[in-house]
Amino acid sequence: MSRSLRHGALGATALVFSIATLSACGAGNNAQTLGVRPDNAATAVDGIKIQNLNVITQPDHEAEGPAVITGTLFNDGTKREVLEKITLPGGNATVKLQPAKGKGPVVVPAGGRLVLGGKNNASAVIENGRQVGADGSVQNVAFTFSETGDIQLGAAVVPATSFFKKFGPSTLPTPKPTPSGDATETPGAESGSPSASGEPSESAAGSATPSDEASASQ
Repeated sequence: MSRSLRHGALGATALVFSIATLSACGAGNNAQTLGVRPDNAATAVDGIKIQNLNVITQPDHEAEGPAVITGTLFNDGTKREVLEKITLPGGNATVKLQPAKGKGPVVVPAGGRLVLGGKNNASAVIENGRQVGADGSVQNVAFTFSETGDIQLGAAVVPATSFFKKFGPSTLPTPKPTPSGDATETPGAESGSPSASGEPSESAAGSATPSDEASASQ
């Protein structure tokens, strides 16, 4: 077999192997459960795996409002893990954790997973979205677990548009209402009020009743 044919055969074999490897990653706790792009931030420490981590801001970068942290947390250990807190190192932003239903701790069950962000999932809300990095930057995010301790990694900061719209902040800013021009009245417009010259207005001067005129003629 010629050298060129051998190289072609090796390249085809490598391609088949790569496709098989990617297909295998779609099963079990390594699956991309949220359908989020697979090149997003991910890490693994002991039995905890964090995948598809993003910080999603308002769709308009000039808008005020919250931001959210989204991702999937896997627990391959034999004990449940409580996600005690999430912080943004280097800043003073507050991240509010909320379980999917009701109140109480945010738990990653043993052998299970926890999804942050999206409808009917647990949430991690940054109340002031302007406290995170600019869209397109990387924001450090630190997770504190009851058993594993702290895990820190960088997350992409993206606006809640296009692909990320359904995972973005649930509370979006609303435009302030503008007062209409015909809602206001000018001073002195009320019936019977004096004009600027101090004379009675036309409506007040013509308001005499027929009985008043009859008494004046006597």
